[in-house]
Parts: sequence; structure tokens; C-alpha cells
Amino acid sequence: MANEISYKGIKVVVIDDSKVIRRTAETLLKKAGCEVITAIDGFESLSKVMEYQPNIIFVDIMMPRLDGYQTCALIKNNPIFKKIPVVMLSSKDGLFERARGRIVGAEHYMTKPFTREELLNTIKAYVLDTKTNA
Repeated sequence: MANEISYKGIKVVVIDDSKVIRRTAETLLKKAGCEVITAIDGFESLSKVMEYQPNIIFVDIMMPRLDGYQTCALIKNNPIFKKIPVVMLSSKDGLFERARGRIVGAEHYMTKPFTREELLNTIKAYVLDTKTNA
């Protein structure tokens, strides 16, 4: 029974320059019980990641100022945050984007638009399953 999984208390940061994507992800995740913080770009997200210490981060690849790859690399190069799973979000589903995401340390890659199930399954795989296996 997948519906019995509790997402309550899971802290999620969603970084995307699209208001629609941020709002969609926030609504879907809050309904599932997650605590959600959003950021418009990589610069804004860094202080929020430090303050909030999320369980998982969803980051758009294409953003102004600091893109998703740079943001992911900065998070992964910080010893305090490098264990936080980072999921790259992109409207492109290319091999190059996936490979580049892996190079900077991303755990997963999702294509936009995403579904509620995709978001929750990703959280289950990278947050809940690792907690029960730890």
C-alpha cells in the first residue's frame, strides 16, 4: 500500500525560476505531508539550504545567475550538505544533461512536467528508503 507511506516532517527545498513549477511542487508535496521551502535561483537557495537543512533538494537546471549544475556542485562540495540527495529538474530529457548532473553529484534526474507520483517516489527512494536502511 503505497498510500500508507508517511512523508510527514520530510524537509524539501524546491529551486526553480518558474513560479508554476515551484507552486506545483510545493502544493503536491505539502499535501503529502512534507515541509517545503522554495527558492527562485541557486543564490537564494544556498542560504535556505544552510538554514533549513533539508532531507532532499529538487533543483532546476536552467536558471539565471547560478544554474542547477553550479548549485548542485556547491551543495555537494560542502561537507555539511554533501549527503543531501539532489534531484535535477529539466524539461530536456537528454543524455548530456543526465551525465552532467551525475558529474556534479546529483543523485537523480527528473523531466518536467513531473507527476505527484514521480516526486513522492523520488523522496521515497532517496530519503525514506535510506532512513530505514541506515
